[in-house]
Amino acid sequence: MSVWRKPSRWSRVAKVYWPITVLCALAGMLLASIPGALLGGLLGQILDRRWDIKSWADLRRRMQGISGPREQQLLFALLGRLAKSAGAVTAVHIQQARNEMTRLQLDEPAQRRAIAAFTRGKSDAQNLRRPLRRLRANRPLVDDLVRACWRMAWAGGQVAPAQYQLIIDCGEHLGVQRDALLALGAPYARSSTVASAETREELEALRVLGLTVEAEALEIKRAYRRLVSRYHPDKLAGSGANAAQVRAATDKTGELHRAYELLRRRRDFR
Repeated sequence: MSVWRKPSRWSRVAKVYWPITVLCALAGMLLASIPGALLGGLLGQILDRRWDIKSWADLRRRMQGISGPREQQLLFALLGRLAKSAGAVTAVHIQQARNEMTRLQLDEPAQRRAIAAFTRGKSDAQNLRRPLRRLRANRPLVDDLVRACWRMAWAGGQVAPAQYQLIIDCGEHLGVQRDALLALGAPYARSSTVASAETREELEALRVLGLTVEAEALEIKRAYRRLVSRYHPDKLAGSGANAAQVRAATDKTGELHRAYELLRRRRDFR
């Protein structure tokens, strides 16, 4: 019979030790005994807090150039500002933000934080200069952020002057030379027509299911099942419908199935 035991005091404390703090404290201990450990731990705590690293997984992501919670919120705030600078935030911009969430494999809480940051970014109130400059030392993360900005800017098929200027300004804060900045955006300029067509297909699929671009996977599933149940030809055939009505229901069911499958593939759910 297993008995649940309350975690010990030390196990609870271990969970709040941030990785750089631990590493710096150990290094300080090796170099200068207890005083070195104290000084190293203090320095590590400053770095952990500055970079928002709370676990070994966070540290690995940082070393691999993958964004953490703080960088992700900065990214989506910037994407919100880019979308708004085009004149008005459209369904295409919202869909592009969701595409970025999928690319980053954000879980549900992280998606909520990203949406909140995107909304804050639209207000154009936050000064992004200082947080952008902090990323200069992490070039893979910088390049990833710049590419995401270009994808948002090209989502509508063309880059508005205000969007272009905003990306140029961000590049200066990030320490990216103008030529390198434009080179990072070149692939999206060439593929913007294809991207726009794919976005239109997704929006049409949502329309068929009676949904908006904000619809989550669970909403899509429920809408699909409800509409298939309503229009299924077997159901109509049993109710005495004529041949034309059954054919129309069959066509409608096929349309619903194609729309659902497209959304399932694009948004990667089962």
